[in-house]
Amino acid sequence: MQYMLLIYDAERSEDDPAMLQRYGAFTQEVRDAGKLVASDRLDASSTATLVRVQDGETLTTDGPFTETKEQLGGYYVLDCESLDEALAYAAKIPAEHGAIEVRPVMQVPARA
Repeated sequence: MQYMLLIYDAERSEDDPAMLQRYGAFTQEVRDAGKLVASDRLDASSTATLVRVQDGETLTTDGPFTETKEQLGGYYVLDCESLDEALAYAAKIPAEHGAIEVRPVMQVPARA
């Protein structure tokens, strides 16, 4: 089953080389274990655009929608045997000051 590990942490104006090295090591670990399906880092929340459709009208808002210290900064999609395995990998992600949300990916059947 696939699980998405969403990484929430405080945005930083500069990259911490030690943190990037730990992320690289984690990425290599899940790649070597054959668990990695996809992974990417997201651009700053200030580059986001929120889209809502209300009464048939499309409304957009630039920038982050919520005012919080933690922002969605990236994700991993892993192919794990169980939720426990996904949680164990999530605990290894170096987001010491943030949180990792783990959610099963719903497998939608392909349409013919």
